[in-house]
Amino acid sequence: MAQIDTDYLIVGAGALGLSFADALLDHSDAHITFVDQHPKPGGHWNVAYPFVTLHQPSATYGLNSMDMGDDRIDSAGPNEGFYELATGTQVLSYFERAMHERFIPSGRVSYYPMSKYQLSESGEHSFVSSLSGKETQVNVRRKLVDCRTFTASVPATHKRKFDIADGVQLTTPGKLPEAWLGGAKTPEHYVIVGAGKTAMDVGVWLLNMGVDAAKISWVRPREAWLINRASTQPGAKYAANTTGWQLEQMRIAATASNADEIFLHLEKHGHMLRIDPSSLPSTFHFPTISQGEVDLLRQIEDVIKIGRVSLIEPGLLHGAAGTAPVPVNSLFIDCTAVAAPRLSVTPIWQGDVIIPGLLQAPLVSLSASVAGFIEASFTTDDEKNALAVPMQFTDTPAHYPQVLLSNALNRLLWSQNEKVTGFLKTARLDPAARMRAVMADVSDQVREEASQIRDATIAAVENLQKLSADSEAEHGAGER
Repeated sequence: MAQIDTDYLIVGAGALGLSFADALLDHSDAHITFVDQHPKPGGHWNVAYPFVTLHQPSATYGLNSMDMGDDRIDSAGPNEGFYELATGTQVLSYFERAMHERFIPSGRVSYYPMSKYQLSESGEHSFVSSLSGKETQVNVRRKLVDCRTFTASVPATHKRKFDIADGVQLTTPGKLPEAWLGGAKTPEHYVIVGAGKTAMDVGVWLLNMGVDAAKISWVRPREAWLINRASTQPGAKYAANTTGWQLEQMRIAATASNADEIFLHLEKHGHMLRIDPSSLPSTFHFPTISQGEVDLLRQIEDVIKIGRVSLIEPGLLHGAAGTAPVPVNSLFIDCTAVAAPRLSVTPIWQGDVIIPGLLQAPLVSLSASVAGFIEASFTTDDEKNALAVPMQFTDTPAHYPQVLLSNALNRLLWSQNEKVTGFLKTARLDPAARMRAVMADVSDQVREEASQIRDATIAAVENLQKLSADSEAEHGAGER
């Protein structure tokens, strides 16, 4: 068996692993080895549907060391007036450039794509090439960095949880653009199955492709709260939105008696959206969307409320809360994959194993970058874990106070440590750093509101602790 030596063995070359390694590369002298199952760096972007884009502006995604995009403002479409959203192809290209122009040329990074990591019963690390079958043993001098916790479930790879009868036409978003190629008959009707951001992307894409809204049905078991993209924009032009978004979260978090009050308050101030104004959403996974996209999606009037689908037959849908007819010759689009499941959390540093976790929701790359810096800059597991307390992702609105609390407490921890504060001051991925960078170009009112965020956050902590405890009691400790 071939053998190689490395300081850090990183399993997974997606945004999480690459961001962690990016910080290690800048703040240590370590050698890093990536083992990844995909043919290119970028993780789940390798299997994303072809019309997917970032939820957030390109300028706010990727690695600290490399800009993404050119700060272009979209001049048409539902994202008009906002900073560009990189396509899935552009994101893949970005991460591939990072690997081949930054990581590998450093002389301190080895990269093994199309390979499966293995851990023997005796604790030995190895990987097997999916193409050649060749096995390589890895002698890890320092630590294993296991990024598999954040492996996303995407439509192309997830296992559906409903049955289909003979004669049903079913596809996934990734295959949707090919649905009528090769002489296939154009579908008479489309049925979107799923309530998450993927389903929304499919709806927007179909409408933008000229499909009549009357020819689309949408199975939406639950309604979702959506972050208004206007509140997440970089730059001075939208500073009032981004500052107001942070401040209003903390203002209402200090007084709200439940999570629904927080979301309704943020909706009132323009920071949260929902597709159906008459229905109080019961899910929240941090999707970001524009008002233009919401307006498009509201054109789809045939919304089917039968709970989670269990069986699809030609012309008939069966769900947990009933059945619903649909046109017999419909094309069903499975959008039921959950990209960010709510998983249990463990300490990030566990001896010779590092399991990067979410430190600032929903900013996975920033979280991994901070963890990489802490690994390179501090000595013991105890001091590292004390500076980076991971959190669970949200599923329902009731989980949101827990995330706001965790975000705030990690920020307060970092603000009291000179090393971490110094790192964040120049961190491209940090929204706070971007906000500080434009303060000289904004109005006095925006500067005043920005100066209030820290005090408002501290004032909200006590009530957020109460709301989090109430949510934990209601949903049970079994989630942890």
